[in-house]
Amino acid sequence: CRFPNFLLLSTSLSLRSGLKRQESWFWILPIYCQSWVVTDYITRMDCKVASRFAHTVMTTKALNTANASQEVFFEVDLPKTAFITNFSMLVHLIYVSEVKEKEQARQQYESAVSSGQTAGLVKASGRKMEKFSVSVNIAPQSSVTFTLTYEELLQRRLGSYEIMLGIRPKHRVSHPQIVVDIYEPKGIAFVDVNGTFITNELLPLVKQTVTDKKAHVYFSPTLEQQKTCSDCEDTLIDGDLFIRYDVNHPQDIGEIQIINGYFVHFFAPDDLPQMPKNAVFVIDRSGSMEGEKMKQTREALMTILSELHEDDYFGLVTFDDTIESWRPFLSKATPENVTEAKEFVRTIKARHMTDINKGLLYAVDMLTSEKSDYFPDMSMIILLTDGRPSSGQQDLSNIQENVRNAINGSMSLFCLGFGYDVDYSLLDTLAKQNDGLARRVYEASDAALQLQGFYDEVATPLLLEVNLNYPGNDVTDLTQSHFRQFFKGSEIVVAGRLQELETNTFQNLFECTVSLFVVEGLAIAEEWDSVFPDQEYIFGDFTERLWAYLTIQQLLDKRSNMRTNNSNVTAEALDLSLRYNFVTPLTSMVVTKPETEDEDEPLIADKLTEVSKTFFQCSSPLTVKISYMLLMSLSLAVDGDPHFIIELPDQNDALCFNIDDKPGTIFNLVRDPLTGIVVNGQIIGDKKVIPGNKMHTYFGRFGIVHEKFGIRLMVSTKEISVSENEKQHNPPSFAFSSMDLQVSKDLSLTVTLRNSVKFLIILHKIWQKHPYHQDYLGFYTLDSHHLSNNVHGLLGQFYHGVNFEVSDLFPGKDPDKQDANMFVKGNKLTVTRGWKRDFRQDVKNGEKVPCWFIHNNGTGLLDGVHTDYIISGLFKTI
Repeated sequence: CRFPNFLLLSTSLSLRSGLKRQESWFWILPIYCQSWVVTDYITRMDCKVASRFAHTVMTTKALNTANASQEVFFEVDLPKTAFITNFSMLVHLIYVSEVKEKEQARQQYESAVSSGQTAGLVKASGRKMEKFSVSVNIAPQSSVTFTLTYEELLQRRLGSYEIMLGIRPKHRVSHPQIVVDIYEPKGIAFVDVNGTFITNELLPLVKQTVTDKKAHVYFSPTLEQQKTCSDCEDTLIDGDLFIRYDVNHPQDIGEIQIINGYFVHFFAPDDLPQMPKNAVFVIDRSGSMEGEKMKQTREALMTILSELHEDDYFGLVTFDDTIESWRPFLSKATPENVTEAKEFVRTIKARHMTDINKGLLYAVDMLTSEKSDYFPDMSMIILLTDGRPSSGQQDLSNIQENVRNAINGSMSLFCLGFGYDVDYSLLDTLAKQNDGLARRVYEASDAALQLQGFYDEVATPLLLEVNLNYPGNDVTDLTQSHFRQFFKGSEIVVAGRLQELETNTFQNLFECTVSLFVVEGLAIAEEWDSVFPDQEYIFGDFTERLWAYLTIQQLLDKRSNMRTNNSNVTAEALDLSLRYNFVTPLTSMVVTKPETEDEDEPLIADKLTEVSKTFFQCSSPLTVKISYMLLMSLSLAVDGDPHFIIELPDQNDALCFNIDDKPGTIFNLVRDPLTGIVVNGQIIGDKKVIPGNKMHTYFGRFGIVHEKFGIRLMVSTKEISVSENEKQHNPPSFAFSSMDLQVSKDLSLTVTLRNSVKFLIILHKIWQKHPYHQDYLGFYTLDSHHLSNNVHGLLGQFYHGVNFEVSDLFPGKDPDKQDANMFVKGNKLTVTRGWKRDFRQDVKNGEKVPCWFIHNNGTGLLDGVHTDYIISGLFKTI
């Protein structure tokens, strides 16, 4: 009974994390329509942890009680450090998953897309979590069961391990169950359970039982207990559940466990005296740090300086395109020096460009020039920046080489990337190449606490140059066993395989050269079944899977840090990923129809890294989609007057702005100097303007250039023309070696540059005798993951992501719309809540997208002003 032309209001039905969200259709016509009904009758999260290795299974069953097929979503959050190991859907038949090599899966994906079948993507969202979602149509009076499994090694930070379970049903659900079982052979020290949604009313429902070696947590609120109020239908269950715990750590040689010839060794001697350290803080004061970022940085530094140990030595370096230091030498952290340093911190202000290379080399020189027996041997640099190099040395590989050569293994580099515009891949590589780690600091009200929390992790070094030595004849396939430093509250984990032994004992030697801490002795490694004879507690040979997990992680790190590609490292990581069915950056999980179906329709789930930027979106008659997104959940489009739309699905929000200029003006939309892809658009105006009214402008022509392929594609409201290596092609052949063009019956053109990017161009047909308006074009990006980090343009600049904060809603000039303050790119803007239309799914009517409208041609959101993007020709590449 749906007639889109008469649609008054439409809302969607979805099942978030397997929980019910039920809404209805309303119509202008007096036609009776049955509302959608989908009932989810059980959702269960079952997490088993054996010696820090967590195995989590999420299961949701849903029942469609309506008389028509309905689409439901299974959407869950999972930790970024986890590897998906299995997924299945039971919809009459079982849809099974298989992990394949990424390129093999990619070919299957592209084959599916070209034939109009389903495809999917993996994305990450939030600080610690990634999002996995699947939708499927359910027949009337039928059910579906979703099951997702993932595994991860819990890392010890600040004296505890953390299990985080994302629970966001949006609406109440019947019979939810969260069950967590923890098994630790050396005994559990404490268990703490809390959650962002745990109220005083829900707290008694969290049942926990802790014995010597086992902990059990159970949470299962009734429908009534989930209500936000007695007369409300909304649910209280919306957020993250945290379970933090620690174990009893032996203070000699640590803890060793063996199952079927694989061992894992945990080493966390927390009762050692603290080592003094040298710490140089390198602070970005470039212009983009203006405002809240700099305020929060100063706030965090004040706290960090107060917490320095009096035996520590420290320095402060600030940089933009010039360098300034508090003192050109290290100072002992006496109360007097700390007070003077705080006065310097108060004076730090944002200024000019970003010279990361110079700032880091200055800090290295400060640490090495005074290095002597008088100073501690534990030296570290802590870099905080929010941008990418824009002054001095800007070649990323040269910066990495310069820093690595200067440090030469003598100190550690920890990198903090502030916000989304930072070149996180550069920071990640710099840290890993220099015995440190990188973290992203998210722009939020708690950014200062994030900075302090990171510092707390590395503030208390206990050991330097830790070597764990095992008998060479007894151990093979050993994971990393040398660690430059060990910090209080953390843990060293080593795994490997044992040769045939007559006994279950072997010797371990620990050498810590500077602290003179040496432990040498025999470790009695107990078999798991002697510790936990009840086999129901075991989820398999977890030590072997833990060994594989740890080995893959370390091989991937080694691969990313190598100066040249090492095919052996990649092949080993890929082999382990396939053998143990892990979705890693080298593999994809493919879900296909059972063999009993007429044809396969694969969907792909990838594991992306923190620095990846991928977006695919396809549809299918089966209507199965996977969405699992990284940071940048962006959909970029320009359509209408012209309206630029930056959709952020994972934030359920969007930004938009208009560009006003005279007809005939050509703008650069996308420009990627590394891949050679350029997209330009020329605007047209109305046939004539009503006296006293503003002229509306639209895009009437697009020029797409791919320099490497020699392609030039022109699309106008009247024609499509292509040249390939200066050879002209005319429709309808559209047969090219490096590009696919597909024109659909709804007058939309899909442009796919092979092994590269995909765009959608929509022709909006206007009645030929319309007195004012004329045909115009819309432009959408469907797949941008092959574009480089250097992509720019009116649209291209947003492929990097955009971060903003909105606050202080107040009435605007339009009584039907609210205004607000927006903080974006260091600017404070007044923005208006409005609506724009996205025509990808419905070319005729479009889908209304709520967005924050930026006035004055996007000023403050754009890099520069809109006139900076005007060019002289449709195929102009610079």
